[in-house]
Amino acid sequence: MKQFYDLQGELVKFSTQFNQFSFPPRDVLVLTKWDEDWLFTKHKERGVEFPGGKIESGETTEEAARREVYEETGAILSRLMPIAEYQVGQGDRPFVKRVFFGEVERLEKKESYLETEGPVRCSGNLLTLIQDQTFSPYMKDDVIKFSYQQLKNIALV
Repeated sequence: MKQFYDLQGELVKFSTQFNQFSFPPRDVLVLTKWDEDWLFTKHKERGVEFPGGKIESGETTEEAARREVYEETGAILSRLMPIAEYQVGQGDRPFVKRVFFGEVERLEKKESYLETEGPVRCSGNLLTLIQDQTFSPYMKDDVIKFSYQQLKNIALV
């Protein structure tokens, strides 16, 4: 398990093993690829980031991941694979998020992308891309770096 502090000073514990924390995930994050490119969404306030969000009542983590990707980008995934989990915070209000890798089968145009402005397709090295000022601050912490390393370890990128 790897540990670091995020931009808000919260302790983050990152694991490539599942169910290592004292409670289940309540959020999802999906690192999405479309052919050779990365597929992001542009949050209206934070900037460009990977799709993700809260798991709704009665949903599995996989269902939530597919729904969030579709809602925020219009993408239909052909493949979805869990790759890691992480816990943010300690004490009263920690939360766990499951990280997935998703491959896009197709993109559908939507009238609304909810709190985002829709899909953003980028090519290049992920760790270089996220340093751009248009990317969300959440893309710049070690969750993305460790998730990308896990994708390389299991030969998905």
